[in-house]
Amino acid sequence: MSTQGRRGNTHQRIQDVALELFSEQGYEKTSLREIAEKLEVTKAALYYHFKTKEDIVISLFQDLTRPIDDLIAWAGEQPRTLETKQEVIRRYSEALRSAEPLFRFMQENQAAVRELSIGERFKERMLTLCDLLKEPDSQLADQVRCVTALFSMHAGMFAMQHVEGDPEEKRKAILEVATELVTAANPPSRRPARPDSAQTASP
Repeated sequence: MSTQGRRGNTHQRIQDVALELFSEQGYEKTSLREIAEKLEVTKAALYYHFKTKEDIVISLFQDLTRPIDDLIAWAGEQPRTLETKQEVIRRYSEALRSAEPLFRFMQENQAAVRELSIGERFKERMLTLCDLLKEPDSQLADQVRCVTALFSMHAGMFAMQHVEGDPEEKRKAILEVATELVTAANPPSRRPARPDSAQTASP
């Protein structure tokens, strides 16, 4: 079920309110009691879904990484063409649509992120995505372009908050820049030949 489809249920409401309080007050200063009060539920009702604050954060991270894991699995089965790499970037942009609050939490609560090993696991996924975007023999500058393409999408979520404009238009602009970087990192001379190239080549 999609995040939007789960938006109204108690599990999702707990995640949303907890993330809001974590961002406002800090992870360490927020208690389960405060989360329950904000939700207007008993602690017992909260415990039914989550036993600890750590459980809430881990569940949020799992919700973020599930579509990323699906993307990595999909990309691993595709030919390593420029079109595939551009599609990886496009799908990653889609996966980030609802992740802005969680990225803000990760940025503002780095100690908790380190303690829960969330940052390290997220870093591993980013390295895997970067490997899918570049060729094994990529020049250093092209490797930098691929890394920058991914992280420009993260940084863009924050940097573009203060820029006037429709959020969707800003997302598309960030995606356009990231796609340009991936395209530049895979120039024709270093792109793998298409499977049908031998058949279409002149004798």
